[in-house]
Amino acid sequence: MTRPLRLVAVSGGMQRPSKSAALADHLLDLMAEEVGGERRLIELGPLAPHFAGAVWRPQLPATVERELVAVEQADVLVVATPVFRGSYTGLFKHFFDFIDQDALMDKPILLAATGGSERHALVIDHQLRPLFSFFQARTLPLGVYATDKDFIDHRLRDEALIQRARLAVRRALPLVDLTRHARPPQLAEAAAA
Repeated sequence: MTRPLRLVAVSGGMQRPSKSAALADHLLDLMAEEVGGERRLIELGPLAPHFAGAVWRPQLPATVERELVAVEQADVLVVATPVFRGSYTGLFKHFFDFIDQDALMDKPILLAATGGSERHALVIDHQLRPLFSFFQARTLPLGVYATDKDFIDHRLRDEALIQRARLAVRRALPLVDLTRHARPPQLAEAAAA
């Protein structure tokens, strides 16, 4: 018997409630519906005071280390960030600066972002894809970008966006399936023990 897939989402939103967290959670739910697995949402807002001033990973408290390990050990990663001055937030980048540079290699990553208007939609291709290309991750074919008008009470309400999110997850399935079958045998055996 093999272990369930570990589905992890990281939200770069600094506020609570957060539209980025709502989008990440929605995408995580859709992915879990399709492939099953254990889901985990990591919100950087509450974690920020614990890692914002750190320079080296050994300086981090156990609470942050656990979240970094969850990202590194994820089988599928969803990342969502608000757009801040044309890019992801500085704390979003700072969090990923602590991730081992080989830990995300070949990992399927679904990219998402939120912003005040459509004019920031290219943040996915111009900022997020290059960041995760550095990690040699497999960024999934479709990203999901949402604006303020797509939410009501921090829940997705725009039908076109909801359909795009479903399509992004469906288009991700072949790469997720590759991940499921590409696990080294020793990992599958260790999980079964």
